[in-house]
Amino acid sequence: MTARRLAPAAVLTAVLLAAGGAACAGDSEGGTAATSSSKRWRALSDANLSRTEVSAARVGGSIYAVGGFLPSTETTDAVERYEIDRDRWTQLAPMPIAVNHAAAAALRGKLYVYGGYTDSNFGPVTGALQRYDPKTGDWSLLPESPTPRAAAGLAAIRGKLYAVGGAAGGGARTTLEVYDVASGDWKAAPSMDVPREHIAAGAAGGELYVFGGRDGGKNLRTVEGYDPADRRWTRLSPLTTKRSGIAAARVRGKLVVFGGEELTPAGTTIRPVELFDPTEDRWRRLPGMRTPRHGLGGASLGRRVYAIEGGPDPGFAFSDAIEFLDVPRRMLRR
Repeated sequence: MTARRLAPAAVLTAVLLAAGGAACAGDSEGGTAATSSSKRWRALSDANLSRTEVSAARVGGSIYAVGGFLPSTETTDAVERYEIDRDRWTQLAPMPIAVNHAAAAALRGKLYVYGGYTDSNFGPVTGALQRYDPKTGDWSLLPESPTPRAAAGLAAIRGKLYAVGGAAGGGARTTLEVYDVASGDWKAAPSMDVPREHIAAGAAGGELYVFGGRDGGKNLRTVEGYDPADRRWTRLSPLTTKRSGIAAARVRGKLVVFGGEELTPAGTTIRPVELFDPTEDRWRRLPGMRTPRHGLGGASLGRRVYAIEGGPDPGFAFSDAIEFLDVPRRMLRR
């Protein structure tokens, strides 16, 4: 793994601003290039780029890591594909719009990247929805959301994309907007109770879940669930650890939440990893991260969870690491 840091003054400036998000990947079974382990995180082949504030999602047998900051602090349009079976990285065609603090999700064989900041000074925000088709290698721009934002969450549920929370106009949002892939339309949905940015969002059992995040420079333990059928939010059991700049991944109907940074000048990145069971509204502890990071991407395949790139120290720090954990079978039983 290669990890890089800026000068302490730059890091201190960025501590209260930098974070990340990622969307959950699917949980279908598949092959893997590494030996199984349910006791600890293990490393895979390093990415070609060191980045932070990236987004990631799995489509089929590959994970796509997009956007973010490079060590030069440039906002990048770079896209890398990690082939799970081959443990191999390849750089692909860039996104139409370079973004950091975007959110990503996979739906029906395509990759979607939503929102983000478009420069390296945490602004302006965009409502752009960018789509990548792995079969053709082409990117396309879809209709923008009514509420541009960064550091939001994105999750796919039954042919629709749910864009939730995020930062715009200097403040955290409660906004939920839904994009119908078939019609190409955005529609407003009921807002969350708690304004939050730098969150993680995921879907399980046809419902949307939003984890942690921050508001006003303070990390949160808040968890809310949204049922599209009755258009209602519910407050759920909070995270064990306050965290923002985090990732989440779905594993057989449960959700793993990991990563993040503490928002103090002497803060650190967050090692503990948590597993949420939506059917029981219950949290359980998993092995802590091998390399704690914030602004990272997250994805999953089978029982395996992947932590992708991100900053190993608070603020502007960069990594090319991808590491995995196999969730123990006993923790996935109903």
